[in-house]
Amino acid sequence: MKSDLRQQLAEKMAGEITLSDSPGKALKKWRVSFNIPQGVLAERLKVSPSVISDYESGRRKSPGTAVVGKIVETILAIDEEGGGRYIQKFARILQSGFEDGDVIYDIHEYAAPVVLKEFADAIRANFIHGSLEESIFGYTIINSLNAILQLSSNEFNRIYGWSTERALIFTEVSNGKSPMVAIRVTPFKPRCVILQGIEKEQVHPLVPKLAERDRITVLCTAMAVDQIVQALREKAW
Repeated sequence: MKSDLRQQLAEKMAGEITLSDSPGKALKKWRVSFNIPQGVLAERLKVSPSVISDYESGRRKSPGTAVVGKIVETILAIDEEGGGRYIQKFARILQSGFEDGDVIYDIHEYAAPVVLKEFADAIRANFIHGSLEESIFGYTIINSLNAILQLSSNEFNRIYGWSTERALIFTEVSNGKSPMVAIRVTPFKPRCVILQGIEKEQVHPLVPKLAERDRITVLCTAMAVDQIVQALREKAW
């Protein structure tokens, strides 16, 4: 799959890793986004898994641009051999962009992982299900009703930005059931779902059951949308 979009994706990945203040964490973000185990990547690169682990943890000096390029090409090649599922997803994002202001209120990517506990504290979110020890690489704030009414299943995947390891914040929900059902029938699953505009006791009892099946952490917050945007943008993550 040698296309202009593939090349653009490779350049974005390599550029983000090379220019990041934490190249190892950026490398891990992309490896995880393509759902490739450390051992598989190491085997293809003909290095020991500890080399990949050391890069990602920062124990080993950041790889140069040539090595980063080789790592990126290997990640893409592994995905292509499996049908190119993630390349197609990210290529659609490159091609279409994010201009749906009536669906996406805000979207942001982090170069380094942010622990969900810290993220939850920033927006005064209450715990519903899952683990707060997991990390995310970004968030998307979504108009819940417009997303469900306007987006097809393929278009719905655009809300994941550049990583599914993110928090999806659905606004103005009544009980949280609809967003979780919508996620259930799409191929990609977020690390965390945050239900905005309701208290914990208003969450539908089906929500934690769906979250458990898809291994998603679920939170809720009564904080207003504009306050959420301001609180998250002010954080130096």
